Amino acid sequence: MPRITTARKYGKPSKRSKAEKLFAELPQTPVRKPAVAVIDDPVACITEQLSAVHVIEEEEPKSPKIPPRSPRESVRPTSIVEDRLTTEETSEEGDKIGDEARDVSLNGNRNDISVEISAGEDCQEPSLVDSQSGISLRILTWDDVCPPGDRIVKISEASYAEVYRVTNERGTSIIKVIRLDSPIKPKTKAQVKAGLVDEEPHAEADVDGELQISEWLADIPGFVVYKERYIVQGKASRKLLETHQVFQKRMKRQDPGRAQFYPSPSRYLDETKFLVVELGDAGTALEDWELADESQLWDIFFLEAIALGRAEDLAMFEHRDLHEGNICVRRVNPQRERDANSSGFFGNSGVDITILDYGLSRAEDLSIDYAKPVAFNLERDLSLFTSTHASQCNVYRQMRSFLLRGDRKCIPPEGHKTPYAKGVDGPLSWDAYAPYTNVLWLAYLYEYLVDNFSGDDKQLARFENETKEMWAYLNPDANDDVPCFGSAADVVCFAVESGWIREGQLIGAGTSMLDREDSIIVSREEGEGEMSLRRSSRRRGEA
Repeated sequence: MPRITTARKYGKPSKRSKAEKLFAELPQTPVRKPAVAVIDDPVACITEQLSAVHVIEEEEPKSPKIPPRSPRESVRPTSIVEDRLTTEETSEEGDKIGDEARDVSLNGNRNDISVEISAGEDCQEPSLVDSQSGISLRILTWDDVCPPGDRIVKISEASYAEVYRVTNERGTSIIKVIRLDSPIKPKTKAQVKAGLVDEEPHAEADVDGELQISEWLADIPGFVVYKERYIVQGKASRKLLETHQVFQKRMKRQDPGRAQFYPSPSRYLDETKFLVVELGDAGTALEDWELADESQLWDIFFLEAIALGRAEDLAMFEHRDLHEGNICVRRVNPQRERDANSSGFFGNSGVDITILDYGLSRAEDLSIDYAKPVAFNLERDLSLFTSTHASQCNVYRQMRSFLLRGDRKCIPPEGHKTPYAKGVDGPLSWDAYAPYTNVLWLAYLYEYLVDNFSGDDKQLARFENETKEMWAYLNPDANDDVPCFGSAADVVCFAVESGWIREGQLIGAGTSMLDREDSIIVSREEGEGEMSLRRSSRRRGEA
């Protein structure tokens, strides 16, 4: 069915709708092959998908102008390039909202993982078998994950998970470590006195939603490359303990009052079990990246906006936790000088970005009519909205306030103490599609970039002056009479119409779509043989 484009007026007067047409023709997620097929030629796979994209006639009549969009409108599942006619049913039982959504897999059923210890002459290691997909999850030890000669570094703490970088001769991977419901040693008196707060263990079902979203987004440029997932069980290695201690000391120097949220690896037992998700190396977290040139301000901001805009269109995606720790930056090309005769500002820095951590995110499978969304139920713990320990906490409140009120007024921390409070659309539901939350995180990113820029003050002033009008529509504290962007896609279209991004750049932005990476983790048994790397489920076509 051809896509329908509609010109939207969101603040800046639009003289043409070409930008919106262009956005509708962005490269789409490659079609996944059946489980028996192997994607040997990713370029051919992408070409096949692109051939199905509707090409808009050059002489298409101009679309009628639509009044500026208010924040309330963005709650409805409407993309900037396609009006989706869906029927939304609001659940009256608030305590069930979100819990059911996270149990939805591609076919709409819960993706249960059952234990099945493999047996047979060819069996080299125990495994868990996913009863829905049939994918075998290896059971490894920490020495398998990081044997002698390999390097492991703890780099961050995400939503209910610790994040490490593993490097060896086969490459570099990011592993996200989630403790499953399994025993650990009790806290010592010293650990209790130090304020250690153990992150609660999680059932496999708790992370099904995030893993599902990872699969949907893995082929969209700007999102992390998924490699494999497996179980790690047993006592920690010395390397793991050492990198954990180094990380905690660094965090204490940055924030002396910070509590330790994850148990020390010294407390792991033989029965302690983790679900580990292995991802492609995304580079350096934005919070650790030095912003020293104006071109990086333009590229980091709009690379994120483009990635979010694509994900909105392909999966009705909202990240809902896109702070500086969940954005990674890496250099992929040399920096180049901007053409002074061009109005374009995008694409000169040589850096690329990757969006991480979908623990709080929302998305859905648009290939299934009326599919239930996968969405983490943030009402389960309202401390996220009452906390004031970091600037990002205000964005959590802005998101919840928007779902409750339907405008940009932010409810203060003390106003977020009633779960499933009744809002303008009934009991609050995080299943609802509200791409305005992506706009809130883009506004957060804009302010972070400006506040942390360490380069020439003249460059910063030029960036702020050039983007003054855009910020007016991004600013969540703007007056009620100021129009606002309703989605990340709106922001991208504004940039194209302003001449900051050229059309060819928009089509080519991001390179991760062609990435197909294997796991670099080799078990002890595999290492004793020919070191034949197992391919990830995504490479095998089983995803």
